[in-house]
Amino acid sequence: MTVRFVGAGPGAADLLTLRAAAALREADVCLYAGTYLDDGVLEHCRPDARLVDTQHLDLEGIIAEIVAAHGAGLEVVRLCSGDPSLYSALAEQTRRLDAVGVPWEVVPGVPAYAAAAAELGVELTVPEVVQSVVLTRVQARSTEMPSPEALENFAATGATLVLHLAITRIRALAERLVPTHGADCPVAVVANASRPHRVELRGTLADIADSVEVAGLRQAAVILVGRALVRPGEAESWLYASSPEREAKRRG
Repeated sequence: MTVRFVGAGPGAADLLTLRAAAALREADVCLYAGTYLDDGVLEHCRPDARLVDTQHLDLEGIIAEIVAAHGAGLEVVRLCSGDPSLYSALAEQTRRLDAVGVPWEVVPGVPAYAAAAAELGVELTVPEVVQSVVLTRVQARSTEMPSPEALENFAATGATLVLHLAITRIRALAERLVPTHGADCPVAVVANASRPHRVELRGTLADIADSVEVAGLRQAAVILVGRALVRPGEAESWLYASSPEREAKRRG
């Protein structure tokens, strides 16, 4: 038996990967965070599967559930919101499973930032405007950020910024980004991306905090900051260009 850490995607049941859906069908026990997914996701589980909502469990409680189920010879799925590679506590959980000899594997999922960009209908990397995306968070009631990863350091690159776990501090964040990006820099906030009750807000660093506070957003939101959000310019990628110059670039 192998414990599977499965990316549940941004919450919508039809954004699970085929591999994720198969893992849920095979699971005897499924641990999930009820705050971050629709009930339809769990409908991929068998009717006789044991479902454990972990939103009120601490890390040790979650591990105890997994180890006990594995010890009973049961197939276990630990659902992670978005993709397990981002802010999922995968490292902490698998370290504990390694210590007690429980095998595990990871099934990737659609990350929340990708679902947010899809809702907005934007590409986060626009030729001659921005070619990098920074995925980061800020410190609130969480572990400290490494000092080189200060928001201002990332902002100085000009990359599109995607901020997770930061919605309750959006006013302070906007103020910190104005010196590098300008008060008129486009910002978008997407809460509960891909789900029926999603909320999409657009604005600038000057006014986005007002919109977020009026909407009362407190969790499950992604903040995107950058000039790519307004489809700027007319530059195009060389990758798909049809011209002698493209061939010269390719041969380079």
